[in-house]
Amino acid sequence: MTGIKCYADFVGALLEAGFAMGGKNSEGVFSLTPFYEASAIKWHTENPETDPWEWRMRVLNERNDISYGKIFFKKSGYLTRAWAPYFIAARRGNAELAEDYENGIISNAARRIYNVVLENETLPLHAIKQLVGFSREDKSRFDRALVELQMKMYLSMCGSQQKTSSQGEEYGWSSTVFCTTEHFWGEEVFEKAKALNKNEALNAITKQIMLLNPTADSKNISRFILG
Repeated sequence: MTGIKCYADFVGALLEAGFAMGGKNSEGVFSLTPFYEASAIKWHTENPETDPWEWRMRVLNERNDISYGKIFFKKSGYLTRAWAPYFIAARRGNAELAEDYENGIISNAARRIYNVVLENETLPLHAIKQLVGFSREDKSRFDRALVELQMKMYLSMCGSQQKTSSQGEEYGWSSTVFCTTEHFWGEEVFEKAKALNKNEALNAITKQIMLLNPTADSKNISRFILG
């Protein structure tokens, strides 16, 4: 990896790596942050070219080959189209959410959220909360379920949307938009995932991680892959 000085450098490095933690490499697997050129990269300046905080939404709004969300260690991370089938095969296989729910793998809260998003195709976070009907006291359960669905490769972030008043005026902070992982990646990625068995996926991802970080711990590698 060469030094990352701007958004284009970041995208190029990410496509080469295939996946990365969104922040620092505290789990010891792989992140692109060590390759950021300190003289060029400036966090929280809102400069779309040199502020990594802006890149999260840029990849979702401008590209169809990179996803971002809570997908590694229940923390944020990036995943490319080339490697999405491997993570889907490793974490979901050919399972559908209804099947995982019946087997106790998916919680009832997660099932409720998923069904609302599935019915509407794409939904901003504030609308999901309203339609699912969680109370303020249920906030922690809602947040856990949303992370659960991303970790299990059932939901994906797919952009951001401004809140709109009853008069049609935009207000407040932008809200993250979610969709099903099938909607985000499309049929081709899932067909590739179906052609892989779990061990093939595990071995391929492990091999790539060791190329990126030969000192990565085996237990953390397993957690990184399986969620």
